[in-house]
Amino acid sequence: MSVAFLHSKGTEPPLKIPAIGLDLFVRMPPEASGGEFCLIETINAPGFGPPRHRHPEAEIFRVLEGRYLYEVDGNRFYAESGDVVSVPGGVEHGFVNVSDTPARQYVLITPALDAVAFFSELAGVMHDGVPNREALNAFGVKWQVEFLGPPLELKDRPTE
Repeated sequence: MSVAFLHSKGTEPPLKIPAIGLDLFVRMPPEASGGEFCLIETINAPGFGPPRHRHPEAEIFRVLEGRYLYEVDGNRFYAESGDVVSVPGGVEHGFVNVSDTPARQYVLITPALDAVAFFSELAGVMHDGVPNREALNAFGVKWQVEFLGPPLELKDRPTE
């Protein structure tokens, strides 16, 4: 017999990282899946995204609203509402919201990451803006995240 659980209420406030234009909700924490995966929802401000990075966890992104430019393992492509993007663990990646309005996506992370702790600590590291790569990588050691470059920018768009 299966049992359903409510893991996230729609009224919970987001974790915020203004330096990268991010509002984040943890929709399913690691303990809900026995550490197999976690599910987050992100809202990215126009022109914003994370620094390019890699980590051991795989990620599956489902774009809910807006349009993103992704860079995965050196390849650039667009994804928009309804699209699904998979990023294997250990692969360099980044993305930027290329919409004129906030864009939103669900991100499944496997194996699970303690997203509340990771993004809360990242917010502290970025409280005065995006720090240099060395400072980001000092933070990333604990989480096995390697920061490889600045966030993608709108000027990084490929020709369509």
